Amino acid sequence: MLDSRCAGGIKLRLFQRELVNMNPLMNNTKWNEIRNAMYGLNDKIQWRTKDIENGYISNWDAEWYYHFIIGGFNTIEWLEIKFTSKNKEKIISELVKIHVPGKILDETIIIYGYSEEPVDYI
Repeated sequence: MLDSRCAGGIKLRLFQRELVNMNPLMNNTKWNEIRNAMYGLNDKIQWRTKDIENGYISNWDAEWYYHFIIGGFNTIEWLEIKFTSKNKEKIISELVKIHVPGKILDETIIIYGYSEEPVDYI
């Protein structure tokens, strides 16, 4: 049986019997801005997401226009975007314009939909 708790306006089903206080950091408008910006770069930018309800991490995908909106945005714990040396600056520039919570790693960028702790913004 799964526990249900309300945190940050979303009902979380937890496999462990622990209360997780996740704060929402994004909304549908911001997710759509990311979607449109990445689609507009006309590059095969790969992404994957983690679902906050069940912990599922999606396979890498490069289709932003249709695939990214499947299932909505309410349960995205984080979005991970792969970059190359050729498109890194373009991707970061677009994310800076949108002002999203996240961090830049060696080969990917993480955008947070929810977080337990304070995060920096790109």
